[in-house]
Amino acid sequence: MLGRRHVLGLVGSLALPSVARAQGRGPDGWPHGRTVSVVIPFTPGGGTDVVARVVMDGFTESFGGNFVMEHRPGATTTVGARHVARARPDGLTLLVGSNSAFSQAPFAYRNLGYDPLTDFTHLSLLFASAYLLVANPKWQSFGQMIDAAKKAPGSISYGTWGVGSTAHLLMLDMNARTGTEMLHVPFGGPAPALTEILAGRVDMMFTTFAPARGHVLDGRLKALAAPHEERLAAVPNVPTTAELGLKDLLVSAWWCLAAPPGLSAPLAAALDDSVRRAVVRPAAQKPIEDFGLLPLPLGPAAFVERIKKDLALNADLMRRAGIVPE
Repeated sequence: MLGRRHVLGLVGSLALPSVARAQGRGPDGWPHGRTVSVVIPFTPGGGTDVVARVVMDGFTESFGGNFVMEHRPGATTTVGARHVARARPDGLTLLVGSNSAFSQAPFAYRNLGYDPLTDFTHLSLLFASAYLLVANPKWQSFGQMIDAAKKAPGSISYGTWGVGSTAHLLMLDMNARTGTEMLHVPFGGPAPALTEILAGRVDMMFTTFAPARGHVLDGRLKALAAPHEERLAAVPNVPTTAELGLKDLLVSAWWCLAAPPGLSAPLAAALDDSVRRAVVRPAAQKPIEDFGLLPLPLGPAAFVERIKKDLALNADLMRRAGIVPE
């Protein structure tokens, strides 16, 4: 299961030489007493804020200075990403972004305003987001739901937070693999979709773990599957999609740290080093577990590799969804 021991297992990576250690400052005294803006391309209060806080607290310990969140939501997170791509590479503007801006938005917008591979300094992946397939409790198992969907195509409905969203792409992939057809009901976010599922007006949805956690643990929602390679520690009785016969149906939803292109190599290395220490700080472990944040390979190489992999995967999924760039 993915849990505390996996996160703490990353401690081994801390044997790397520390770039910014003794003085608690970055290369050449960065951030020079100035405020660092950490751009969040979502509205306040979501899981990205939790991720950013884990990283920012680590940066404060490593470098001193003042790190503040700057929320710039809009256009499938591309407003915030575009702002960072065009900022000065002085280390005073950073991005805590997600797969949305780097591997999904390129298929939604003709004029994205940035290239996800060339217009950033890629610092590190941060966490993956735990997902669950949740349903109204009238559905007691994944098999029961699939059988019903096969008997009456189009009669089973699912919610998402929009066409082309991670929730939508997961469901399209699941339908293709199981030979089912279901009715797509898009909403403005996970919360209103979950409300309709709780009321029994929509049958199910793939959702991030945090907004569904309380409903699942209290029995108001039934968790049918987890699209991960291993079961989630918080809900150990929920089978993975692989256990249900869908070996390659896996979520690709993640957070990352990026900077404008041209950031100096010493500062990029210092930030990478600080991230590695931030995610294993004892104070970070409770929010990591409460919000279903899963460990990922750290560092710039893994980040770039993940973007390339997901771009290839999403090209096929977006084509199947019939999404044409606007």
